[in-house]
Amino acid sequence: MVNSVHWFRKGLRLHDNEPLRRAIEGSDTFRGIFFLDKAAVKNAKVSPNGWRFLIESLRDLDQSLQKYNSRLFIIQGQPIDVFPKLIKQWNISKLTFEYDSEPFPRQRDLAVKRIAEKAGVDVIVCSSHTLYDIECIEQILEMNEGKPPVLFKDFEAIVRKLGPPENPVESITRKSFMNCICPITSTHSEKFGVPSLAELGIKPADVTCGDMWVGGEREALNRLGILEDKILGSNSSKNCDGSSVLFPSRTQLSPYLRFGCLSPKLYYKKLTGAYVKMQFSPPPMSLYRQLIWREFFFTLASKNPNMDQVNDNPLCIQISWEENKDHFLCWKQGNTGFPWIDAIMRQLQKEGWIHHLARLSVGCFLTRGCLWISWEEGLRAFEELQLDAEWSMNSGSWLWLSCSAFFHGQIPWFCPVEVGKKLDPSGSYIRKYVPELRSMPLKYLYEPWTAPDDIQRAAMCVIGEDYPHPIVDHIEQRKACLQRLKTVCRHIQTTSFA
Repeated sequence: MVNSVHWFRKGLRLHDNEPLRRAIEGSDTFRGIFFLDKAAVKNAKVSPNGWRFLIESLRDLDQSLQKYNSRLFIIQGQPIDVFPKLIKQWNISKLTFEYDSEPFPRQRDLAVKRIAEKAGVDVIVCSSHTLYDIECIEQILEMNEGKPPVLFKDFEAIVRKLGPPENPVESITRKSFMNCICPITSTHSEKFGVPSLAELGIKPADVTCGDMWVGGEREALNRLGILEDKILGSNSSKNCDGSSVLFPSRTQLSPYLRFGCLSPKLYYKKLTGAYVKMQFSPPPMSLYRQLIWREFFFTLASKNPNMDQVNDNPLCIQISWEENKDHFLCWKQGNTGFPWIDAIMRQLQKEGWIHHLARLSVGCFLTRGCLWISWEEGLRAFEELQLDAEWSMNSGSWLWLSCSAFFHGQIPWFCPVEVGKKLDPSGSYIRKYVPELRSMPLKYLYEPWTAPDDIQRAAMCVIGEDYPHPIVDHIEQRKACLQRLKTVCRHIQTTSFA
């Protein structure tokens, strides 16, 4: 008799889930489990928005499994401590889970694998969180003399040679469970049910993202369908870039990729199909740019356990950043006195998501563009606040935008005033997230400290009272930061040829 367990971590879905399919296939009994240690929730640096998204995703997964007379089992405790007990209690003979390329999860998984195999359990590990599987990643390394490519253009060139990723595997259906049962008792919901936010110690009032982000596979697939329809109904010659892209929409999918509610392979396939229907030709690599960047950072992080820090990180240029807790808090809380920067950070605080162009602005401002504060501080803030923050992606993004790695050629500067004017020309974005400036005339909206006193009073926003003065002179700071970057670059060139 084959008693199987599939260990959900990311990959909270039934579609394109190879390890889940392998767990059910050929088994007599099946249980899908997820570890959620209530005690660890208090110490985890995750926002209430993030916890709600996870809980909704787990509920959605449980409801999907119930359609096939199965359930999700929420397990308390740490995997390494609990698995030996589960193996004996459930007489487990097969364990499957999704391959995780990130350093800490990989160590945990190896430990669990050793425990299970020692107990005679057949352990099956499959890739499904990235476009390319483990073997393809090894090919990428081989094509680059055994090392991860550190420039995106080199990685992209290798991906071209690899060709498109494999198609997603078939979704789990009722037929999948035809010869396999899930042992469910009448007390299942009490013992193994998905907990409420209150049970995790999270107050509903602390969840501020509203209904704009609903966790789960069903919502992910609905959004993917909306995006597909949008592509098919759009005119590719139109320039749709504007302040509208800064607001969350039903076509945004990054949190669903992060939690594995959406398969990147299915996303890739749908993008390809929609483009071919519209253009009658193979799509350019640029169509998949965000997915390829994701793959790039996952590949780099798989070989670098210190990618999230400055020290002992072979990718990171050693820069002497300054420590300024007051400036950092102003940045994180959206009180810098620069409306464009503050609008972005307040949106992130409230909704858990910001557009990638907005990330560039606040990342540049914190690090090499204005405040000269370490990217490690920004990484930790984003890790806490972003719904779509993944260790590999977050680390790689901050290394790149702080010019600590991956840059070549001219280094762009994202002015905290001019970029706002360009991306939010109507001011609607700033007015929404910085309501103190709602009545400020557009002429002064991006630099309200330049407004005459009578204009400030008429707008009911006196700078220094209702809204802060700028914490720095951004023009002078840009000059100082640029000089520092030049010094760093000269040092690199000197040491490289020494």
